[in-house]
Parts: sequence; structure tokens; C-alpha cells
Amino acid sequence: MDQAENLRNMVKKQASPRRVARVITVTSGKGGVGKSNISVNLALSIARLGKKVIIFDADFGLANIEVMLGIRPKYNLADLMFHGKSLTDIITPGPEGIGFISGGSGIQELTSLTRDQIIYLIQKLVELDTKADVIIIDTGAGISDAVLEFVAASNEVLLVATPEPTSITDAYALLKALNRKADYCLQDSNIKMIANRVDSADEGKELFNKLNLVVNKFLNLKFEFMGAITLDPNVPKSVIRQKPVILSYPNSDFTKAITEIAAKLCDVGTQEIKEKKGIAQLFANLLRSRIR
Repeated sequence: MDQAENLRNMVKKQASPRRVARVITVTSGKGGVGKSNISVNLALSIARLGKKVIIFDADFGLANIEVMLGIRPKYNLADLMFHGKSLTDIITPGPEGIGFISGGSGIQELTSLTRDQIIYLIQKLVELDTKADVIIIDTGAGISDAVLEFVAASNEVLLVATPEPTSITDAYALLKALNRKADYCLQDSNIKMIANRVDSADEGKELFNKLNLVVNKFLNLKFEFMGAITLDPNVPKSVIRQKPVILSYPNSDFTKAITEIAAKLCDVGTQEIKEKKGIAQLFANLLRSRIR
């Protein structure tokens, strides 16, 4: 039995007696399409449905989540791995009971961890699984190796795209790159698209249909439509105020749309709930090549 198999067995052994968190990875083919804004407001919407939610900011180098929440975390993932901080230390409290973890430089340093450091990190993330019902991972934008690794390791992905031609092209490029990854497991993945900044729900569905047409023709992926969010002038106002739209403008079109998407996400069947693997398993998948 190789070291990678040992790690997978360790995660299963520790996770089996208890429930694990549902992990939703939010990504996009390019920056500037509203991915982080959706992550934050989706977290709040799901929390209002009675779930314990933690946002994990996996976008190294950019602090979009903390800017949108108006919160500056004291510690990040690197402090957990290298500076003796506990999991509780690196979870920053957010509005309405949500938590927030900054990946910080820890995301970049994942590639240089030793086997013992990887095992330590996984053990800590097993603990994180017990602290949340839902963990939302906000990835970096684009098709960098770091983004692809997170998406490939996830079994539930929300892909954000807008009607801009470059957004559609880059969203397809991300799906194409994912489809080509040797370690990507189609059976373990469920990718759903959110059409953002559209003029109407019909335009959002049409945007999905266009992308889905080429996905069905050229890629071997499961791809679904999650919903549409219309262009709302309240969104940039909220970003400037560093207060999520759902809190600043509770009656806005954006808030109504993100609330509907949250309700749809939480309205899942028993089989999908059984397939949850948790944040510890995601990182075990992410880091398996490092311990072979």
C-alpha cells in the first residue's frame, strides 16, 4: 500500500463515524465575473436556511472575500500549517454566524509541504468538517494549475459566467482543461453553471444552452444549469460599502436570485447528500500526488 492510499484510508477512518461537510467550490474561467461576490452572498443565504457555513478563500494573492465582508483576518492557512495556530484561530467570524478562512500564502505553499505536514493539515481539516454543514471554496479565477487542482478535487462545482464573449470562451477553456486532467474523476464531479449579470432569466438559460451545446459535443462532463442572476446596480454599491448585497439591499433582484439559488442547492436528494466527502477528503485528493 503506497503513502497516498494510507492518507486516503486515514481520512476515511476519521470521517466514517460522523457526518462530513458539504463542499461547494465556486470558480470561473476569468476574473471580474462576480465569482467572489456570489460566494459571499451564497454563504449568507445558505446560513439563513439554518446551515453552519464557512467560506474558504483559496484565491492566493487577492483578498476579495475579506474586502467584500469588510473583515481583515488575523491569521490564515499558513499560520495553521507553520505557526502553531489552531483551526479555531484561523476561522474569522463573519456576519450572521458565517465563518471565513483566508488561504493566504498557505495555498501557494501547498506544493512544498512535506508528507508529515500534509498529514497534519488533513487531520486539522477533518476537524473543520465537524464545524460546518457547508464549506464554500472561492477559487482564483482562470485556468491556472492551482484553480484546476481545486476544481478537479471537488465533487460539487459552481461555474460562474457572464454574457461577455471572453467569459464564455474562458469558461469553456476551463472545462476543457479540466476534462483533459488525468486525475479528474467524472463520476465524482457535478458541475453547475450560474449565469451572472444577464438581462433576464431567459438570457441566462440561453447562455447556458450555448455553452452546454459545445460541452456535450466535445467534452465528457456532467454539466447543469443552476440559475441566473440579472444585472443589478446595487451590487457595485455593496462592494464599495464592503457589505454583502443580501445585507445592504435585501429586496434587490440580486438578493432574490441568490436566495433562490441557495434554496435550490439545499433542496438535494438523499443520494447526493450521501455522496458528500468533506473538506478533508478534498484536500487529500488535492495533495495525493505529493505523497506517492
